[in-house]
Amino acid sequence: MTRPVRGLVYLLTLVFVCSVKAATSNTEKAVYHVPTQKSYILWYRNYDSPAIYALVKLAMEKTPEYGPFSIQRSAEMVQGRALRELTRGGEGTQVLDIAAVATSVEREKELGAVPIPIDGGLLGFRVCVVMKDQVDRFEGVEGIEDLRARGLRIGQGLHWPDTTVLQVNGIDVISHSRYETLFLMLKNRRFDCFARGVSEVIFDLELEDDPQLVIEPSLLITYPMLSYFFVAPEDHDTAHRLQLGMERAIEDGSFGRFLDSYFGQALKNLNLSGRKILVLDNPYLSGDSMDVGRQALESLRTRIDAY
Repeated sequence: MTRPVRGLVYLLTLVFVCSVKAATSNTEKAVYHVPTQKSYILWYRNYDSPAIYALVKLAMEKTPEYGPFSIQRSAEMVQGRALRELTRGGEGTQVLDIAAVATSVEREKELGAVPIPIDGGLLGFRVCVVMKDQVDRFEGVEGIEDLRARGLRIGQGLHWPDTTVLQVNGIDVISHSRYETLFLMLKNRRFDCFARGVSEVIFDLELEDDPQLVIEPSLLITYPMLSYFFVAPEDHDTAHRLQLGMERAIEDGSFGRFLDSYFGQALKNLNLSGRKILVLDNPYLSGDSMDVGRQALESLRTRIDAY
């Protein structure tokens, strides 16, 4: 990886070392001993993501005092249902223990949040997946007004906080509850841009394996947006284990190596320094999450300017 991208990873890691120390309680003192193997059910979309699965595994490996573990794939369910299942907690048969999704004030009130951004805060930096024959429609876009003037619509998940963020900034959004269906809608011209995080878009396109789907080369849409691990509101053991494991990974440098390994090359390939940055507001973050999100946003923008 080139030095600028390594510098970005280093800056983002420093942001979270500081924010974790400031925003979390003394997790090191909360030690739970689990004599038998614990099986954690991870939301299927997170399980299928090599990066998120690797981070859950890393956090578990950093906390051996909690006992042996295994990670299982959940049944396939849309994000809205996954969060409802977490809200139910221990009621009935347990179908989900952990989900990594974008945070919001509402989600942090209703669920157990692990307040460390899983991708270094990169979720709020988005590029457009478009149909290959539609790339020209985005040439010369300088701001949100140009998107509206050209009738360009963005596709997003129905339950994603990004949807309301885009809408409150005046962008025409078409939504659907199922992630996989959004790619079909893009191919059927229901909207023009499927906005995906820079930390996830390369993996998305590898899974789709469709040469007609390409990454639009000129725009970078940015807003403070963080992705956290969420657990059931009363599942303190899992929350403590994830948080403590990630804090230890930050302290010993393995979290920085994780960011470098899974996201560094993607950031380089996306040519962020050559893109027009469209900055949006996000009024739906909690105060603490907004502070961390703004630091991540400024860290990346500073790094892009230095390219």
